[in-house]
Amino acid sequence: MRILVTGGSGLLGSRISEIAVNQGHEVYSTYNTHHSPHGIPMKMDLMDEGSCKRAFQKADPEIVIHCAALTNVDLCETNKDMAWKINVDGTRKIAELCKRHGCFLILISTDYVFDGVKGFYSEMDKPSPINYYGYTKLKAEEVVKETLREYCIARTSVIFGSRPAAGKINFALWVLKSLKSGKRVNIVTDQVNSPTLNSNLANMLLEVAERRLTGIYHLAGSTPISRYDFATLLAEEFKLNKELIQPTTSDKINWIARRPRNTSLDVTKASDNLRNKPMSIQEAVRELRKELES
Repeated sequence: MRILVTGGSGLLGSRISEIAVNQGHEVYSTYNTHHSPHGIPMKMDLMDEGSCKRAFQKADPEIVIHCAALTNVDLCETNKDMAWKINVDGTRKIAELCKRHGCFLILISTDYVFDGVKGFYSEMDKPSPINYYGYTKLKAEEVVKETLREYCIARTSVIFGSRPAAGKINFALWVLKSLKSGKRVNIVTDQVNSPTLNSNLANMLLEVAERRLTGIYHLAGSTPISRYDFATLLAEEFKLNKELIQPTTSDKINWIARRPRNTSLDVTKASDNLRNKPMSIQEAVRELRKELES
C-alpha cells in the first residue's frame, strides 16, 4: 500500500510509519516542526492548503491516516482559533484531497468527544464533549462524514509508547522517569480512560487500512482504568517505588479546560472484527517493558 501518514513525527504517527515500513509498505510521513523519523518525510502544514496539496501530489496515496492535530487540551481552550484551524479546517482539507485523489481516509479521533458521565462508551453512544479540544475533534468527525462515502473514524484514548516523540514525553514515560529519579508524583484517582499502547494501535490501524474497514471504531486498550491505578501498575511492572505516587483529584489540578471523568471506551467491535485485538492494560504494560528493554 502507498500510505500517507499525517503527524508522522508524533507518538502515534511515527509508530504507524515505522511498522508500515517494516511491513514493506511505501510510507510518506508528514511533519510540521519535528522531522519524521520513519518513511519518506515531507513537510506539511495543515493551515496551508498549498503544502497539503503538494504532499498529496508527491505521495499519490491509496490510504491516508490522519494523525496530525492540536492535542494539547488546555491550549485548545485558550487558543480556540488555532484549534479550529488545525483540527477542523485542517481535517476538511485532508478529507477533500482524499475525495479528489480517491484515497481511503482513517481519521484519528478521541475519547474526549464524550462527556465522561457514563463511561465505557460504544460506537453507538452519542458524543457530547465538555472541552474545546473534544468539540473540535467531533466537528472533524462530522467533516469526514459529510465529505466522504468511505472512511474510518478511529477513536482512541491516552496513547503511550516506549519513545518520546515530537519533543514530548507521554504519560507512561513521565511516570517511569519520575519514579526512577525518586520524585513524588501527584496522579488523579477520578479520571478513567482506556490507555492505549501506540504499537497495538498502529497494528490495528494498519489492519483497518488493509481491509478498508468503514465506519466508527473504538481502537483503544481494553481496560478501563484510572490514571492513578495505571501509574501504580507501571510502578509494579518496572519494580519501582509506588509509594512515590500520591493520589489526588481533578479539582486540585490547575487545568484550564474541564476534563471528563470517565471516557473509557467499549472496544467490543474491534475485538470481534480485528485480527489485531485491543490489548488489556496488563498486556500493554508488559509489551512496553519489552520494547524499553530491547
